Amino acid sequence: MIRSSLLLALAIATAAQATAPHSDFKLTLSSTPSTPAARRARLHSSMSSLASSTRRDASNVTSEPLFDYFNGTDLQWYGDMTVGTPPQNFTVVFDTGSFTLEVPGTACGAACANQRQFNSSASSTFLDQNSSSTITFGTGVGVDPVVGDNWQLELELVADTFSIAGMTIPFGGFYLITNQTPTFLPDPFDGIRGLGPESAALFADGGYPAIFGMLFVPESEGGQGELTLGGVDTTKFSTSLLFSPQVGDGNWQLASEGIFVNRKTASILQNNLTLIFDSGTSNMLFEQSIAEAIYGMISPDIAPNTDEPGTYGIACDLIPTLPAVIDITFAGISGQDAFNLTIPSSELSSGPFTKKPELCQTLINVSEGFNLVGLSLLKHYYSVWDIDNQRIGFAPNGF
Repeated sequence: MIRSSLLLALAIATAAQATAPHSDFKLTLSSTPSTPAARRARLHSSMSSLASSTRRDASNVTSEPLFDYFNGTDLQWYGDMTVGTPPQNFTVVFDTGSFTLEVPGTACGAACANQRQFNSSASSTFLDQNSSSTITFGTGVGVDPVVGDNWQLELELVADTFSIAGMTIPFGGFYLITNQTPTFLPDPFDGIRGLGPESAALFADGGYPAIFGMLFVPESEGGQGELTLGGVDTTKFSTSLLFSPQVGDGNWQLASEGIFVNRKTASILQNNLTLIFDSGTSNMLFEQSIAEAIYGMISPDIAPNTDEPGTYGIACDLIPTLPAVIDITFAGISGQDAFNLTIPSSELSSGPFTKKPELCQTLINVSEGFNLVGLSLLKHYYSVWDIDNQRIGFAPNGF
């Protein structure tokens, strides 16, 4: 079965910090770089004149196409960026569940054979920070839960120039992948570019306002989406944006005021929940009690698949007969009422299990201690991630 989607929460901005202000359920980080103040100074002061000379006007807005990795279901949307001088081309998942950039380096060799690898010796602006780390992901690329440490990267902290859709960071810290578990090898993209709620420095270094818009177009509608940096592409939606305020620190999180299934609810679904919003996650993750309450209101035939702990499924021939509309209510910002975001019935199935093709995996996996909204919802909306004002906005994308 295709693995669970990317979810990275490495608590290091462009200049490598040693402590993480946000939750670490997503990964384990070892060998964190020491003396962060000294490393920040090396990253920023050594090329401050270059950075200041390339600042852009605050009105800048730029866009980058996103392409759907489809493998039975919509898994990830990814786009282009460049690293180094002269620029070397890479594709990355633009991930609201993380903060940093990771791309393969030549040291990764055969372990990254299907991905492009950054040649640091070919870049005149490259700086090695001489620090290594290992990260273990809580989810991978797809819709299945992670098992143990089967999604793991070995990293080297470095610095160089990089550019996304014309937004150039003259000198910033990032990670080269020096080794990876075989689970990453089939990915059609090279790396990850984090866009978490504490990514203001990335936009400041590029001279753009700290706001971005995301459109994820399903394979059934052509599969091409869009990332807009520094603003919003108003041509991609026709109704007013509805915003909900960010709560807590570290992850993009909104406060849910209730969950409804086919316009009905249960007492456990009316408890206030903090939901993480992550463009790097393919499906949905809820604590077991919440997941089973939702499934119980869709069909009593939805049951755990013991072959793949954490997943649930139902006979594939029953899927078309089941209404499964999930509405989640969110608080509005000042001057806006609460509003619903809807996951349609078409998202119920994530496709057949490989070992049990008569059984289709359903969209919610069980998590341990957190609740997360992924692309099952996000691909039905144009979303606006407002870093400066710490809020997320939504408008139906019309598909």
